[in-house]
Amino acid sequence: MKHDLNTTDKLVLMHGLTPDEALKAMRAVKTALGFTDELAFALTTEHNIEWTVSELVEHVLEEHRELSARRPSED
Repeated sequence: MKHDLNTTDKLVLMHGLTPDEALKAMRAVKTALGFTDELAFALTTEHNIEWTVSELVEHVLEEHRELSARRPSED
């Protein structure tokens, strides 16, 4: 399957971090880039470590879109 790299979706993939380190890294990245909700994060797991990068990106971004759509609007 060919994936489109020309996207506005943003994803940070982390490997080998403890949960505390991952949370600190996510906060630091969001602060440094000025992004909040439009940035997705993923950690490697025993389940996804064998996936291709494109499979992981597709899965995480789809999940991120679904979760973002469920959030109440701030109108």
